[in-house]
Amino acid sequence: MRPKVSVIVPVYNVEIYLEKCLNSLINQQLSDIEIIVVNDGSKDNSQQIIDDFANRFPEKIKAFTKENGGLSDARNFGLKHCTGNYIGFVDSDDYVTEDMFAEMYNLAQKHNAEMVICNLQKVDQFGNVTQKLTQIPNMPEKIDLSEHFFVFSDLSYFACNKIFRADLFSEKTFKKGIHFEDIQLIPQLLLNCKTIAQTQKFHYQYLERTDSITKTHTLKGLDILNAVKDVEVVFKNSSFSNRTIELKNFQILEGVYTFLAYLAFVKDKSTYLQMRNALSIFMKERQISRNDVFAYKRFGENYFSSLPITKRIYYLIQFFVPVGLHKIIISKLSK
Repeated sequence: MRPKVSVIVPVYNVEIYLEKCLNSLINQQLSDIEIIVVNDGSKDNSQQIIDDFANRFPEKIKAFTKENGGLSDARNFGLKHCTGNYIGFVDSDDYVTEDMFAEMYNLAQKHNAEMVICNLQKVDQFGNVTQKLTQIPNMPEKIDLSEHFFVFSDLSYFACNKIFRADLFSEKTFKKGIHFEDIQLIPQLLLNCKTIAQTQKFHYQYLERTDSITKTHTLKGLDILNAVKDVEVVFKNSSFSNRTIELKNFQILEGVYTFLAYLAFVKDKSTYLQMRNALSIFMKERQISRNDVFAYKRFGENYFSSLPITKRIYYLIQFFVPVGLHKIIISKLSK
């Protein structure tokens, strides 16, 4: 009999965090679960920790080792070895509540949902909550996409706070060699769904690491725009292809707001100017005006107005101050 849920855990040099992550999965209330641990060429003691868990919990842990290929490659490797009806992803420096997969699987069964979403919260190294991230506010458990397709443009496209019916990956996998692979793939999976379900519980605990890849802000940020472009191609061939408003709102949230949030931390001036120019081209090609950006509503509320004042000032600078002065003004404001 197939497990109810397979959880893929890519591992790369996380010996400090790995035990806490795996303990949270071993202790899940959902007993019919398999944990696919993929050591993606770690050079620290992660493998010893994996071996210890695999020896103690052979009925749950399936351990694999491969040459380093990056997060997408490790996840795709895991997908090839999954046997569960639903698939989840947990990053090896994060951890989850003990009832996460039980509740999400039950919701999937209750509503015949292809995808189930939970809230997540950012935590520091001591487990203190630093930010709560509500995913779908003021909506029922069951969401029929034909009636509520606006969620396509309003969702945060993390892979880690969701479970997916396994057949969604029959023709789709994570794109290798890029950053922001979640933005590139998860919207494509959503376009193949009819029903999603959600819980308002904050099941996923996302550890904010000062040494994480997302703290290094380079031209790799252009992968955000490229991810949106990949989604556009699939969108235009999907059953939702006539929902042009939602597509444009997706382009605004991910292609403009998410991209600019990344750009705020790019220190090199030439890199900054190159990326800002790429955004201008992106917006021009899609006929996205600055009025469109500031009018964008997320879950029915004006997104710009919901932001903290410092972020609002930053976005105003982006669209009302000449690009050559951006870094000067932003650096002065940050002091």
